[in-house]
Amino acid sequence: MSESLDRDRVLHIAKLARVTLHGAEVPALTEQLGKILGHVAQLQQVDTEGVEPTAQVGVERLPFRDDVVRPSVPREVALSQAPETAGGGFVVPAFIEE
Repeated sequence: MSESLDRDRVLHIAKLARVTLHGAEVPALTEQLGKILGHVAQLQQVDTEGVEPTAQVGVERLPFRDDVVRPSVPREVALSQAPETAGGGFVVPAFIEE
């Protein structure tokens, strides 16, 4: 990679990723990210001429098991430990920022 990875760039990447870094973590992360970028640069040197692009590697179709109704914990027991319930289910805080 032609651009150097310095403290400011690492802090900018952390901000974009919404990761809070503390002072002692920055040098270690700078080194780790530098190594990752080094590996990426190495991969960019691989000759891929004539290699068809792939969108997914692996099995064509995942195996599914049959849906079978099995005994489980009664709803009342599961909900009895919940801090808040409504409509026969768990109440969870919203996590999507608006």
